[in-house]
Amino acid sequence: MSIDTFTIRDLRERTGELTRDAEAGRLSLVTKRGRPLFVAVPFTDEVLKEGVGFPLAMQLYQEGVLTSVRAAGLAGMGLAEFLEALSELEIPVADYSAEELADEIAVLE
Repeated sequence: MSIDTFTIRDLRERTGELTRDAEAGRLSLVTKRGRPLFVAVPFTDEVLKEGVGFPLAMQLYQEGVLTSVRAAGLAGMGLAEFLEALSELEIPVADYSAEELADEIAVLE
């Protein structure tokens, strides 16, 4: 999944699309003159409970926008703490193909 990008000018013409993204739980990036200006974050129960740092970092990590190290920094957490929090939410912290996983297991044996 990718993040939809909107320019400041687009906001008038594509407000409906931005709203649909938020309703679907997707983040959107708003730019001004080609530079990131802000991220539109859907307002969810998770945001209410955790604040925006961790949910934003989690979403960007899941979408492959940020590495685990950068996402942990955004969340204001250490890497181990961030990965543990993801695991508790049953979010995979490793993305191996079946072949890569078999290779890793073979090395450990």
